[in-house]
Amino acid sequence: MTTANEAPLARLSQIEDGGFHETDACVDGDDESVILHRDGDTVRAWLNVCPHAGRRLDYAPGRFLKDKHGHLVCAVHGATFELRGGECIAGPCRGAMLKPIPVELHDGAVFLAGGALRTSG
Repeated sequence: MTTANEAPLARLSQIEDGGFHETDACVDGDDESVILHRDGDTVRAWLNVCPHAGRRLDYAPGRFLKDKHGHLVCAVHGATFELRGGECIAGPCRGAMLKPIPVELHDGAVFLAGGALRTSG
């Protein structure tokens, strides 16, 4: 559960339905880039790291590629990820998974679940 001292990762209104938002957060004690994906009133989050080569998925900070089906595409080698579970469905790391980050929605804002603290960014 979140506390009043935690800053949100983003407001739901900042994320286009079906779109992505990049933010920085402290995850397991490390500052990490995190991808938020909005699907209606649901938000999923993953580390912004492709399991193929360990590089960021965005082609420029906070800018992500989607295929014609709305799947997330790694800008470096074209790995394609479905957005329910983050599984690679095409490309060099087929079957690999993006690392999920648990998030919660409260009052129209997205927070890290479990009381982890957000960093600036």
